[in-house]
Amino acid sequence: MTLTRFRVQTRGPALHEITRDIAGWLSNIRAEEGVVTLFVRHTSCSLLIQENADPDVRRDLLNWLGRIAPPADDPAMGWITHRAEGPDDMPAHLKSAVLPTSLHIPVEGGRMVLGTWQGIYLVEHRRAPHQREVVAKFQAG
Repeated sequence: MTLTRFRVQTRGPALHEITRDIAGWLSNIRAEEGVVTLFVRHTSCSLLIQENADPDVRRDLLNWLGRIAPPADDPAMGWITHRAEGPDDMPAHLKSAVLPTSLHIPVEGGRMVLGTWQGIYLVEHRRAPHQREVVAKFQAG
């Protein structure tokens, strides 16, 4: 088993593709057959496998997330009590409750078995810049 950590600098809500970083690491450790597990160590961002060809997909996804959990100062969100860290904090926790915080991806012949248009993303839900950490573990199978 091999473990490493990736740092992702964010600057507000966005999908940050980390596919190449993970693929490069798997190549460096000479991974062959097995599974890579990714885990984000934060409660206000997520991990996601999503289309990486058309940027409209990422834009629409962010807009949808904004509709299901708008900022706490939106009149529809008056029920939110956790507001100490700003109006985007609790909605960020809600978004990370809907999207995954860990992923498991099969590795075959040293490469992740992703579909043609699939990429791995860290999804930032907060407005302020953050440094996020993704822990990756490869387990040979």
